[in-house]
Amino acid sequence: MYAITGITGKVGGALAQTLLFANQTVRAVVRNPARAQGWAERGCEVAAANMDDAASLAAAFEGAAGVFILPPPEFDPLPGFPEARRVIDAVKAALESVRPGKVVCLSTIGAQATQTNLLTQHTLMEQALSELPVPVTFLRPGWFMENAEWDVGPARDEGGVHSFLQPLDKAVPMVATADVGRVAAQLLQQTWNGKRVVELEGPHRVSPNDLAAAFAGILGRPVRAEAVPRETWGALFRAQGMKDPMPRIQMLDGFNEGWIDFEGDEATVVKGHVELEPVLRGLLSQAG
Repeated sequence: MYAITGITGKVGGALAQTLLFANQTVRAVVRNPARAQGWAERGCEVAAANMDDAASLAAAFEGAAGVFILPPPEFDPLPGFPEARRVIDAVKAALESVRPGKVVCLSTIGAQATQTNLLTQHTLMEQALSELPVPVTFLRPGWFMENAEWDVGPARDEGGVHSFLQPLDKAVPMVATADVGRVAAQLLQQTWNGKRVVELEGPHRVSPNDLAAAFAGILGRPVRAEAVPRETWGALFRAQGMKDPMPRIQMLDGFNEGWIDFEGDEATVVKGHVELEPVLRGLLSQAG
């Protein structure tokens, strides 16, 4: 049996679907069991747990051959990442208590970076779970293609993609959530010892210009990429409701300056199968 956190999201859902297709037993670990009703109807066990509650997590992980950890995202963290640290402490304590056969933890490209940024939450999780006395794999995917959801409206309505990734011709590793979930399921079913890192990207790296061109091809009309001036980011993010935009700005700087990147060389990075175009078509369809 595999215990899956984050099953109600895109990555966790793709992971669970892949395991079920392989005739594996899945336990959906959710805060609200009502949200997992669809998974229960497909044959999954359901366990209620909060990601910052070690006792409920331990009960949910009990008896699992493998556990998938998807840390809940915190996009506007307080200084020092207290929200992430509460989750990290609870997850580590639960896994130490139960000691499942293996653990796969969703991390991120650039988790090895020493500069503080929004992704440091994943760095802290890796550091904590590396101390576990069980086999652990950290899956580090690139930038999610689905982040282009925010570009659908401007591309469709204005003919522009407002990009924080710069310069506009710089291609960065991107990957579809379907590939992330599929590879996570494969990793959970493998056998290994100790700690390992698996880095994952899609079939091709994508620049903002490439993203705009893909939108143009689907929409059948010109779409241009436009760089959002960095000096405007802070005010813009605050206007969107962020209390402290600096971690997000530092993350974007990391991608643009190149210090958020894969740790291994490109030859060691696992390649996904899902191309950018079908992901964008799906996002446009969902937007109506």
